[in-house]
Amino acid sequence: MLQKLLSPHRDRAYALLRIVSGLLFSFHGVQKIFGVLTDHQPAFGSQIWVGGIIELTCGVLVALGLFTRGAAFLASGTMAVAYTQFHWKLQTGAQFFPGVNKGELALVYAFVFLYVACRGPGPWSVDGARRRG
Repeated sequence: MLQKLLSPHRDRAYALLRIVSGLLFSFHGVQKIFGVLTDHQPAFGSQIWVGGIIELTCGVLVALGLFTRGAAFLASGTMAVAYTQFHWKLQTGAQFFPGVNKGELALVYAFVFLYVACRGPGPWSVDGARRRG
């Protein structure tokens, strides 16, 4: 019964997942690049600052559904690196677990964007509109 109720909305739900994830991701980039609503702004040109550029750019592109697969793939890889390098740090013991190393968000973004890269833009996207036009 629930499948029958929800299945007709799966494409719109996917579009909302793509749009909301992209916008939230881009806000992290705004924080890093412009120091908005944060106590720490990384140095210009640092690895974290470059990550902010990727977050801002890829987040907006994913939200718009423009160059979706490439942007999502780059965002996914960036978050995989962020998780490995800044959260997990290849440590053993309790530090392996995202709940302990505070890497849940980076890990979730890595897999959400991997899914978007695999699935593509979907509805309500610039890529989809360009294909139709």
